[in-house]
Amino acid sequence: MRTGLVVPTRNPGTLWPRWLAAVQAQALAGGVALIGVVVDSGSTDGTTFSDLPQGWQLQPIAASDFNHGGTRNMALSHLPAGTDVVVFTTQDALLSDPHAISRLVSVFANPSVACVYGKQLPHTDATPVAAHARLFNYPAESRVVSLADKARLGLKACFMSNSFAAYRVADLQAVGGFPSDVILGEDMSVAARLLMAGKSVAYVADACAYHSHNYSVMQEFRRYFDTGVFHARSPWLLAEFGSAGGEGLRFVRSELAYLWRHAPGWIPSALVRTAAKLIGYRLGRLESHWPLWFKRWCSMHKGFWG
Repeated sequence: MRTGLVVPTRNPGTLWPRWLAAVQAQALAGGVALIGVVVDSGSTDGTTFSDLPQGWQLQPIAASDFNHGGTRNMALSHLPAGTDVVVFTTQDALLSDPHAISRLVSVFANPSVACVYGKQLPHTDATPVAAHARLFNYPAESRVVSLADKARLGLKACFMSNSFAAYRVADLQAVGGFPSDVILGEDMSVAARLLMAGKSVAYVADACAYHSHNYSVMQEFRRYFDTGVFHARSPWLLAEFGSAGGEGLRFVRSELAYLWRHAPGWIPSALVRTAAKLIGYRLGRLESHWPLWFKRWCSMHKGFWG
């Protein structure tokens, strides 16, 4: 199985050598070399990318040209012809061991599986709030989800994360690749379309990467504003899989229970963050009513607005 890897970068900083070392340490089945494409959106932190493995490509683009879906489509076109599986990751997701990618892609032995995501572990400096988010979204049990599971899982059925995920290239291309006009959620959009096409989405709990964010309250607001925009502009997604309200309530209950046991001093912060997320999401859902300057101010991905 010929496997490629794509990573978008922008100012990866001091974490880059560790990221690259973890990727180079990967042991793929049959000793096949992992070929990668790095798409750099105008880094200004001095990262030169001169130490890329042999055969890898660097594709520089302007920061203004970056799009979560369109950039990944472009990178995919630069992988060698005949690539069977493509792994997507991010510059801040550190693979946990040399077998992380081989475990992730092993699930493609099941011909129904079109895409898969791995388990994300909190970084060592993760706050209790950030640590809980990873525990909630990335459980200990692996699973394979089909469209039949949407009655039980709702919107969670098409959950994906391109911080550490892989796609069967033929299946990804069959549904048109990633959408090029989304502010975020390109991974969930593709997973939903794959499910609707009769394919399955897998989660592999023993394929792990360290990836978490210690967001401020304002960053939480902005991230959820963008999620609201994504949902407002993808009405088909909620019509097919249901709203995110029930899952959000389950998350809040889980978070408060976790903090009560492990870090009760963080509960006031969590409550403020919940309010910020809700306000941000509601404003995002109503984005068609707001002037451009206000949407740009609210958004985490300001480049999306031109």
